[in-house]
Amino acid sequence: MPSLFEPTPFALWQLVALAAVVVCAAGASVYALRKHLAADDGLPDAVFWDGFAGLAIVAPAVIVPALVAPWAGLLLGCVAAGAAAASYVWTPRVFSWQADRRFVRETAASNEVAAARHRSALARWQRYELDPAHGIDYPAMSDPRQPETAALIRAMRAAEQLRGGTDAGYAPAVDRLERALADAERAAGVGGKAPVRAAGFPAADPALG
Repeated sequence: MPSLFEPTPFALWQLVALAAVVVCAAGASVYALRKHLAADDGLPDAVFWDGFAGLAIVAPAVIVPALVAPWAGLLLGCVAAGAAAASYVWTPRVFSWQADRRFVRETAASNEVAAARHRSALARWQRYELDPAHGIDYPAMSDPRQPETAALIRAMRAAEQLRGGTDAGYAPAVDRLERALADAERAAGVGGKAPVRAAGFPAADPALG
């Protein structure tokens, strides 16, 4: 039986290669196992196969060298255990980093869509400020004394403050702006009852649009 301390018949590159195999297999197995355990839809079968796959790679890579040179097997076993322990400690940080990256990507995509809706809402509101016919027909849309118009102005300011950034509150702010605009239009009679014209202005000729 070979002695624990006898010289190894393995070349240095062979030991390094085996060490790389056990590090990757042990670390990846623990990572996958913890990921499936943390997942809401994680299944016991997935956890079992994660552990089995890692063991199927690590065990031969440790046992076979140990049969030839016990100290090499001991060294590779320690390396595998260290890799598994390191993976166990670091995987929560990796998961957190991945979640942060995913949140940033989702927020950026959501804000891009919200920016288009924001521009559309502002263009809709600007008709009442820049189009004389709309201003005459719906003076309440430009009157901050109206509660709905005042709420609309506040919503526009809030959305504008978050515009162009990466704040996750931008999309909800645009939602509130759209609701406030719809409420102000409803209160002013847009699309419903006859337009409320400012005093002293005649009715607009329908033929003139």
